Amino acid sequence: MAMMSDYTGRNLPDYQTPGAKNVSFSPYADNGGSVVAIGGDGFCIIASETRLSAGYSIYTRNQEKLFELSPKTVLGCTGCWCDILTFTRIIAARMQMYKHEHLKEMSTSAAAQMLSTMLYYKRFFPYYISNILAGLDENGNGCIYSYDPIGSCERNMYRAGGSSGALLQPLLDNQVGNKNQEGEKLPMTMERALNIIKDVFISATERDILTGDGISIKIITKDGIRTEYAQLRKD
Repeated sequence: MAMMSDYTGRNLPDYQTPGAKNVSFSPYADNGGSVVAIGGDGFCIIASETRLSAGYSIYTRNQEKLFELSPKTVLGCTGCWCDILTFTRIIAARMQMYKHEHLKEMSTSAAAQMLSTMLYYKRFFPYYISNILAGLDENGNGCIYSYDPIGSCERNMYRAGGSSGALLQPLLDNQVGNKNQEGEKLPMTMERALNIIKDVFISATERDILTGDGISIKIITKDGIRTEYAQLRKD
């Protein structure tokens, strides 16, 4: 192996040239955030907290992470904020193109398939985001679609995602899915779903520094989308 000397006179291999250094590069940033959605007969509720942060720095305490795609469909996005802005901008354009071409709004199931195709198209350089799509199906009942980064899609009646998804999902499994429960199962009404969503976010705020400040809630029914807001701890 060829050798050379640095300024101290020591012999160095070729790959240790004086002044050379290895610099790593990552195109992604994790801005945190959590989304929860619960569906039922005639309604669907999706909610996200409003903190936008990176590490121990809070950029804003009032950032909306729920995007209304149509009067019956809402998309919740968390993760890399620049990827969220790019992804939702393209979705909004495609929703407009569909409306002008077909003279009607895209259905929730069609929007779910479109999102899956868009994510798979970017599979070699995927969006660094977590997506949950909530809305009403063709029968007017709640439906929820969750995705992995490259577009694999699953339909559920409840789902949690984002930075505290691992904390929130077991609570939903117990309270909404009635996992490991005995006795009579309570019906999932809109009021009960709303209270559960608030409770699970309060629990997540205690454990996840990327979750906090407030909850933005979208309630989807046949009459349209209603927005509510609730406070969370700010430390």
